[in-house]
Amino acid sequence: MLLRSIRTVEHLRRISASSVSAYLSSPSLVSRVLPTENAPSSPISRFYYCNPRNENRHTTTSSSTVSSRWRISIRHMSRRRKDAKGSAAYSSAVDLAMDSVVKIFTVSTSPSYFLPWQNKSQRESMGSGFVISGRRIVTNAHVVADHSFVLVRKHGSPIKHRAKVEAIGHECDLAVLVIDSQVFWEGMNSLELGDIPLLREEVFVVGYPQGGDNISVTKGVVSRVEPTQYVHGATQLMAIQIDAAINPGNSGGPAIMGNKVAGVAFQNLAGGENIGYIIPTPVIKHFINGVEESGKYIGFCSMGVSCQPMENAQIRSIYQMSSEMTGVLISKINPLSDAHRILKKEDVILAFDGVPIGNDGTVPLRKKERITFDHMVSMKKPDETALVRVLREGKEHEFSITLRPLQPLVPVHQFDQLPSYYIFAGFVFVPLTQPYLHEYGEDWYNTCPRRLCERALRDLPEKSNQQLVIISQVLMDDINTGFERLAELQVKKVNGVEVDNLRHLCQLIENCDTENLKLDLDDGRVLALKYQDARLATSLILKRHRIASAMSSDLLIEQNNPPTELAAPCSTAVV
Repeated sequence: MLLRSIRTVEHLRRISASSVSAYLSSPSLVSRVLPTENAPSSPISRFYYCNPRNENRHTTTSSSTVSSRWRISIRHMSRRRKDAKGSAAYSSAVDLAMDSVVKIFTVSTSPSYFLPWQNKSQRESMGSGFVISGRRIVTNAHVVADHSFVLVRKHGSPIKHRAKVEAIGHECDLAVLVIDSQVFWEGMNSLELGDIPLLREEVFVVGYPQGGDNISVTKGVVSRVEPTQYVHGATQLMAIQIDAAINPGNSGGPAIMGNKVAGVAFQNLAGGENIGYIIPTPVIKHFINGVEESGKYIGFCSMGVSCQPMENAQIRSIYQMSSEMTGVLISKINPLSDAHRILKKEDVILAFDGVPIGNDGTVPLRKKERITFDHMVSMKKPDETALVRVLREGKEHEFSITLRPLQPLVPVHQFDQLPSYYIFAGFVFVPLTQPYLHEYGEDWYNTCPRRLCERALRDLPEKSNQQLVIISQVLMDDINTGFERLAELQVKKVNGVEVDNLRHLCQLIENCDTENLKLDLDDGRVLALKYQDARLATSLILKRHRIASAMSSDLLIEQNNPPTELAAPCSTAVV
């Protein structure tokens, strides 16, 4: 009887062990044995990953199956730890944001470039910003561009405070605001700028996107770090791509990693799903340091050269590059740059400040990451020098080149300033700018005059303060009848004198003492007028079109305060 009882107990043990083994090895039931973060662990789950020796002793499962189950268990444990870590990071980002991230309300008015003597309708917009040391607020330049009135509201407060724009950099799409109200700064904490996040690191974008009035926190992962086109300033600078949604209203808000700022949200990819971009801290620090040192925005340096890659083995051989050499070939040099007096077309740039340049134009950034060497150039301060090693006709040379911000022949933006214009005999003269071309609509590249578009995008300045002066339109009158088709053409000369810029054209016409006035246009046509008749007609045309002044305020000031050397009168020109 006792023997039968012992056998019965042993039989029940074997049945129990085999049942547990079958339950654990069933793939469809694996998730059941893994405890959730909040649920209490069952005896089976504790046995599963906390006591493997008991499992081996009481089951007949093979060692490979046990190892597999252990890997699954460890993955789930690590996932739970990661989720817990992510939750803590989220809480940290929210806590930081509450006392530092603000909502910005902007009233702005943009000028009309087709009618430069008047503004477009007033508009309202909203964005985000955050507090940094020195009682300053950082936001995007496009949030406060062309502003006439700016208000700021901190989280949890119904009061909006008046703000002033202390500095603004449209190339890097950054601005600094200051607020005089002491009440605003009570309880506010400043954020500290951190480093560039690594790939796959998580950041939290904080701001006030559209769709609500309260603060919003969105998590994203860093996808790439590379130079990107900044839409607002049309400039190539370093940017960080993340997979968090950056919507209107998020602009200017911080992207937080840990307890520091990793970047500033500023744009997204049109047509892309959850593809956003943030301005990295090196760009932010360059902007802020420049403002602190000089009291104003100083810009980003350029070497003034255009280069082509040397990835083709044939071209490297032709330019006598050895197998160890890498670099890029200079194809164009800006005449206003310091490089123009030192470097030559078809020089091969081998290294910048001792850093070798790859045949694709990149330099090392971090481990297994590269970036175009333009980034190194842009991070230099104005008037700093760089050591450039070049290969010229098979020989290596090292040159010291001074770097500074360079202005294009045709400005790419004209925010926060009124456009210049000059009206004479109904002809409206303006300098060619990209904002003028943008008036042709979103598809301006295809709809604006092709000649002007090509010059705007490709031509380089030949002298300082040079502008392309064009006739934007003709205000019809008897004096200019038959000349209405001369609009959108460039003025090359006034009575034989080559035109440098709009101010120069204004001086040439206003100081003219000849009977006739002749303007040479870029397509070979000529505009000729009786000078005194044209002057009389100008006042009548202005009155008819309700235009207060024949010239913009900047030219009016210069007319009242002329420089020591005025343009030569028309009578002295050799035609």
